Amino acid sequence: MKIALGVTGGVAAYKAAELVRRLQQEKLDVQVVMTRSAREFITPLTFAALTGKKVITEMFGADDAAPANVESAIEHIAVAQRIDLLLVAPATADILGQFAHGIAGDFLSTLYLATKAPVVVAPAMNVNMWEHPATQENLKTLRARGVHVVDPEEGYLACGMTGAGRLAATEAIVEKVCGVLGLRHDLEGQTVLVTAGPTREDIDPVRFLTNRSSGKMGYALAEAASRRGARVVLISGPTDLPVPEGVDWVPVRTTEEMRNAVRERAREAQVVIMAAAVSDYRPAAAQSQKLKRGDDRLTLELEPTPDILAELGREKGSRILVGFAAETDRLAENARGKLARKGADMIVANDVTQEGAGFDTDTNIVTLFLRDGREVPLPKLSKFDVANRILDQVLQLRQR
Repeated sequence: MKIALGVTGGVAAYKAAELVRRLQQEKLDVQVVMTRSAREFITPLTFAALTGKKVITEMFGADDAAPANVESAIEHIAVAQRIDLLLVAPATADILGQFAHGIAGDFLSTLYLATKAPVVVAPAMNVNMWEHPATQENLKTLRARGVHVVDPEEGYLACGMTGAGRLAATEAIVEKVCGVLGLRHDLEGQTVLVTAGPTREDIDPVRFLTNRSSGKMGYALAEAASRRGARVVLISGPTDLPVPEGVDWVPVRTTEEMRNAVRERAREAQVVIMAAAVSDYRPAAAQSQKLKRGDDRLTLELEPTPDILAELGREKGSRILVGFAAETDRLAENARGKLARKGADMIVANDVTQEGAGFDTDTNIVTLFLRDGREVPLPKLSKFDVANRILDQVLQLRQR
């Protein structure tokens, strides 16, 4: 995974070198971005030697570098799009103020505005600056926008004063970064099978039946499980999504193909999560030639497709089995009924008519229905956060 480490101008900047090493030990690819003030405390060469990458120090290239060009002018956009997280450590009062007020005065502040990746800041400054109402108001604003803050420690400061303001310990910062990225190790040794996306059932050589599933929820589950140390098998219907790194991807098209792939691979999994939106019906007989348009009505005879979740439920054994239910009404009643009929351990249900919970969104609003009668409603979260909440419940089920 790729992160950008922003280093700003404070005496704690030298600690960022140790931070780089610890992040690399977590198998993170680190791109360092330095402000001009940071270079008064530590040189870019130090970080270049540690990361093996050019350190970004200016918006349009360094004064002694090649002339600015289109590539350098949009580099902040390129970095913003390829990182999984932006970390700023140490974060000065000045950079917090720029972030809070949307000021894009240099590469780092522009990167903050340009990225959609999660942001973690680890402030470090004089105790009076830390306690100043302006700083605290800026932090309040950033927290409200979803920025993760690793509060500074109390102790003796470089300025000679004692109090809050010392950069948090490296381990505390790394722990926060790993937590935000979902990099845990609680699924090591486990194989998790995830299904995702829609299936397609042919009517004729040019037409098919399908549904509106984008596959985003299933792919988020596969990525989250992989980050937590699991070996992941992702059986996916047709989507345009990139395959998460390190995941064993099995592409399928029809419900029958998905059924065969699931039955073949489920025996090696301790956890099976059926997030795919499989077609419930298929044409009783697909046509070998294209159906021609006519003036009369056309009747299409449909037959049920295999019920993969129910089949797995009957042969579940010690596996944890999770199903999904996309509903438009009577959410709890339908989810509870599906939980009982399919023999699953958990049903993840959402009302697709809710804003932020339907198809092809980046967020979801779900309720987890457990076999022991519990219901766990979740607020609107990113699909990656929903995935981690589901995996948290899976781990609880395995411990019982």
